[in-house]
Order: sequence, then C-alpha cells, then structure tokens
Amino acid sequence: MRVYSRGVRIAIIGVVFVIGVVAGTMVLDSTKTKINNNQSSLQVPSFPKNENGQTYGSAADAVSPSTEPDLIKAMGVDGTEGYVLKTDLDGKMPKNPSEALEQQRNAPKSRTIPLYDVDGRTVIGHFKIGNG
Repeated sequence: MRVYSRGVRIAIIGVVFVIGVVAGTMVLDSTKTKINNNQSSLQVPSFPKNENGQTYGSAADAVSPSTEPDLIKAMGVDGTEGYVLKTDLDGKMPKNPSEALEQQRNAPKSRTIPLYDVDGRTVIGHFKIGNG
C-alpha cells in the first residue's frame, strides 16, 4: 500500500473536484440547449372555431396555458362529453399576491361550472373542479 503525503492527496482531490465541476457544467449546458431547442420547435396548435368564433379542443394539445382553446374538452359529472369555458375553468385571476392568498383562504374545496356543447352557448351538463 502506498502512502501519499497530505499535499499530494489534497492536489488529487482538487483535480477530481475541478473535473467534476467542468463535467457537470457541460452536462447542464447541453441540457439547457436541448430544452431551448424543444421549446422553440413547439408549434402553437391551430384549433377549429365554432360558429361563434370560439376555438375548441383539448387543452392537452396546447403548448402552454396561453395557447389553450376558448372551449376546453371535458367530461361532465354524469359522463357527458362537452366543453368548459377556459375563463370559467381558470376562474378570477388575482391582481396581486395578497389577493391570491385571500382567494386561496376563501376558496371552496370544489366548485361546479357549466359544461357546454361545441357552440359554447348550450349548457349540456356540469363539470366539477376540485374534490369533495
């Protein structure tokens, strides 16, 4: 068994540490590049429009919340397939952090919103948000 002096051991540990930092940085940079390339290659979906000019379809086809259709495909409490309005689903957006906290404190465990036909006007059922 070979015994190294303290200085040699510290130098070896330092070299291993530097190699680890460099390798980690290279992997992280490569991952960031892949993520950025994937995001830029995502195409905004083109949802069909109903006679009222509202887009409709599945939120799963959207690349972000801002690209979701006006009418989002959903299944009602009784199993009826239809659409919910994005504005109903999202609810009222808070204007500031304190308003957001107030909304969270006062929010019911669940709420029910209308389930519409593709026309966005005809109510065909109800959709439950939350549990309970």
